[in-house]
Amino acid sequence: MLGRGAAGGCGLLLRAASRALSLSHSQGTVVVERWWQVPLSKEGRQPRLHPRRHRIYRLLEDTKHLPKGELELILTQSVENLGNRGDVVSVKKHVGRNKLLPQGLAVYASPENKKMFEEEKKTIRFLKSCRLEVGMKNNVKWELNNEIVARHFLKNLRVFVPPHALKLPEEPITRWGEYWCDVTVNGLETVRVPMSVVKFLRPKTKRYKHWLAQQQAQLAARREELL
Repeated sequence: MLGRGAAGGCGLLLRAASRALSLSHSQGTVVVERWWQVPLSKEGRQPRLHPRRHRIYRLLEDTKHLPKGELELILTQSVENLGNRGDVVSVKKHVGRNKLLPQGLAVYASPENKKMFEEEKKTIRFLKSCRLEVGMKNNVKWELNNEIVARHFLKNLRVFVPPHALKLPEEPITRWGEYWCDVTVNGLETVRVPMSVVKFLRPKTKRYKHWLAQQQAQLAARREELL
């Protein structure tokens, strides 16, 4: 699971790839009304329906049986000559039902699926614009691992990243400096986030409070640009 925490004010949540997508087509609507109005009946009595007249209806709306030459789908993977993951495409019905849907290459373009992929794109754009700062103490020996980095993503960037979605450089990180970490979103797309490992500053110091205020201001500005 990867998502921006609600505590950060963004309220964006991106679920894991194992999340169940909507595999059914959006349901159509048929609205009808009686051609002849049913007369009112006395309280406590059933209305008197004519055996033929009150069984005639007029069609007001029908979105279920509209002729559709093509099928609207959302790609879950990159497909040659069609598009990339998250793209909404229109294809022939036989192509969608016989190839794309059975092979898991696409899902129906329902409102729920559209919302999920839009959240995914927003999170990827946010990660590409981020820089993570990890504070480590200088009075103890330490080695950076996925759990520590995941905690700093949540603390500093208000982004929840599970440790298994992170990848650090193969060489152990045991000293301060400039590094990177790869974040895999939904098990498919990987974003490389620059990472600075710096000396840990105690929360009560003025320097830390000033740095924290700067970080919050930068995050707020990035969110406004993305939304």
